[in-house]
Amino acid sequence: MAQIVLFENIHPSARAVFEAAGYSDIVTHAAALPASQLSEALRGAQVAGIRSRTHLDAALLSGNPDLRVVGCFCIGTNQVDLDAAMQRGIPVFNAPFSNTRSVAELVLGEAILLLRRIPEKNARVHLGHWDKSAAGAFETRGKTLGIVGYGNIGSQISTLAEGLGMRVVYHDVEAKLPLGNARPAATLNDLLEQADVVTLHVPGGKSTQNIMNAETIGRMRRGAILINASRGTVVDIDALHAALKSGHLAGAALDVFPTEPKGADEPLASPLIGLPNVILTPHIGGSTQESQENIGREVAEKLVRFLQAGTTKGAVNFPELPYLEPAGGTRILHVHRNAPGALGTLDNLMAQHGLNIVSQTLQTRGQIGYVITDVEGEVNDVVMSTLRSHPITVRCDRL
Repeated sequence: MAQIVLFENIHPSARAVFEAAGYSDIVTHAAALPASQLSEALRGAQVAGIRSRTHLDAALLSGNPDLRVVGCFCIGTNQVDLDAAMQRGIPVFNAPFSNTRSVAELVLGEAILLLRRIPEKNARVHLGHWDKSAAGAFETRGKTLGIVGYGNIGSQISTLAEGLGMRVVYHDVEAKLPLGNARPAATLNDLLEQADVVTLHVPGGKSTQNIMNAETIGRMRRGAILINASRGTVVDIDALHAALKSGHLAGAALDVFPTEPKGADEPLASPLIGLPNVILTPHIGGSTQESQENIGREVAEKLVRFLQAGTTKGAVNFPELPYLEPAGGTRILHVHRNAPGALGTLDNLMAQHGLNIVSQTLQTRGQIGYVITDVEGEVNDVVMSTLRSHPITVRCDRL
């Protein structure tokens, strides 16, 4: 029975999925743990469930050899050393779809609030001012929404925005089929020059670092609004601050930041603090009861399928093998170095121990290959020791 350790107050829907599948050895932690305590908490665990604040680096993965699989109960996986996990034969799963609606609704809500200057009006009422002026306040209908990154979230926002009467243009590094009446923009600059509201939905990493900088922000229309609910590293905060102070941009909303507080009682350090036309939220784009329940269920189901059948469909760092009906007495999960003759070597080792292969599926990715083999015959500890000790083997388990 696999010991499952869940961190950061993962929704109870995950536990329900595990228990329904027959797994009862589940340990939960309400928060992320520092590295010194994290390694000890994972001692002997086969499954780790984390969110964005728990970091699994190469040293931690190496120090916990029993760990077989990691579930990120969120969209991002930057908190895991994915290459190190792959090299140790550990697939990593996430939830790329479950919180799309929650993020989309937050973005559109912020667009409406900023177009109407509600943050500023709200603050002035609290301070005793009754400012009924319509100056600078606009409807969303007829405005152009520019979506940078037309993936799961971007395309959902596109559909909802059209329902509000907005025109939608989008830009993506990959060709994407437009939904509704949305139109692709040939370049990022083309999008920026025509959008009244720009919303960012791109992955993190070097390719997107500070894509919104002084130059690109300068290409936005005067009086436009910038919204970032993707990754904190994609916006140059100083450049955004300058554009807001100068009046070039009418407003901004950020849910993510280059450096975020480590806990609830640590304040955010940002030059945007105190600006009346800026909405700052604490990385809550996907923080709704509905999305957290969906995420808990989605990731737990992927982990259960791996534990019970070796299925890796949807893994972000691993060869993807779909669900396969068991066809033999024992299923062997073998991760090996992606080298010529590796499969033949594996098959010969099994044949030497009198195992008959009933079904076999192989997929490779980068430096590793992953084989699911159903066999008839006795798969005892001697067989497993032989397979695990061979130089081609990265990891080998049996179900």
